[in-house]
Amino acid sequence: MNIPVPVVRLKNAWRSSHPWIFQKLVEKPAAKPKPGTIVDVVGVDGEWIGRGFYNGHSRIAVRILETDQSVPVDAGWFSRKIAAAVSLRRDWLKLDGVSDAWRVVHSEGDGLSGLVVDRYGDLVVVEFFAAGMFRHRDWIYEALREQFPGCRFHSFADEHVQKQESFDFHGNTTTEAAVITEHGIKFRADPAGAHKTGFFADQRDNRQWLSEQVEGKTVLDLCCNTGGFAVYAAARGAAEVLGVDIDEDVIAIAKGNAKLNNVRPKFVQADIFPWLRDAANRGEQFDVVILDPAKMTRDRDQVIPALKKYLDMNKLALGVVKPGGLFATFSCTGLVAEQEFLDMLRRASYFSGRTIQILKVAGAGPDHPFMAHVQESRYLKAVFCRVV
Repeated sequence: MNIPVPVVRLKNAWRSSHPWIFQKLVEKPAAKPKPGTIVDVVGVDGEWIGRGFYNGHSRIAVRILETDQSVPVDAGWFSRKIAAAVSLRRDWLKLDGVSDAWRVVHSEGDGLSGLVVDRYGDLVVVEFFAAGMFRHRDWIYEALREQFPGCRFHSFADEHVQKQESFDFHGNTTTEAAVITEHGIKFRADPAGAHKTGFFADQRDNRQWLSEQVEGKTVLDLCCNTGGFAVYAAARGAAEVLGVDIDEDVIAIAKGNAKLNNVRPKFVQADIFPWLRDAANRGEQFDVVILDPAKMTRDRDQVIPALKKYLDMNKLALGVVKPGGLFATFSCTGLVAEQEFLDMLRRASYFSGRTIQILKVAGAGPDHPFMAHVQESRYLKAVFCRVV
């Protein structure tokens, strides 16, 4: 017997294809469905809008998943959506020929709002951004097992997400790391011991492109994390590679990644701000400088302070690039728009007294797709410059 789907009504006319519907637009349902309940959404005139997750505790009241009224959101629905996401990566992008580490599901970019899945060899890492995805996790695991038979899981949700979405999940804490290969280079993906999902597959194409420019060059990798750019550079014949990060734990992983590839970049645990000032005072400069800091903010009210911090660090980093050298700078702060980041870089160029020639503007790899009407999924900015 089919159980009726609860109905949520909108207060105002809805003429958007965006999957997020905010609380101020929704009438409070009398039944008070639990966070993550699948509901039908109807407009002010009773017209059917879509089907998705309802959460009366979240700023996002409804996450629309399905706009065909005849299609139920059930285990079969998740199976089809995840199969389609995997097919994109395998059949179209041919990622299995490049790496065994790639993003399987990129939230709204794959029509699965609130779910991110990464694959690292036999390890599948599941991150929940919505109570609805957490509530229906068994369907998700089942669908993933269909695509990756014999896989093991590491699942988690950031504390701020659990608070915003009103669910409680402690996740895994002792998952064994996986060793993956990307463009022939090995890395240890350790979701239990590193930031976020354990390895940043979104930078795959950027690591590869930059590594083609570094043979015989001196390379500085700032905010190096687990050594992605540094290890690539060393493996591709850079004359000297130095990675700097404030986090002692990721430095240890970076050293392990270098050992996996029989290369010997140097790594230093330090705050990049005083380190760069000291390097400039010593007159140190490098042929290639990479700056890839962690996310600055998730709060819209803090975007201007975040841009100020980007300005300060980019200004300092430009000061240690040799004339004619390359500078690769990144932002993974989704709230900072690409044009804002480029404008910050223009100001950093001015204040540092260095002229920059932009060679390439990029982002995350194609396994991190975004819908044209959901720009929030487009978070990574990558700018490659020549400093003249």
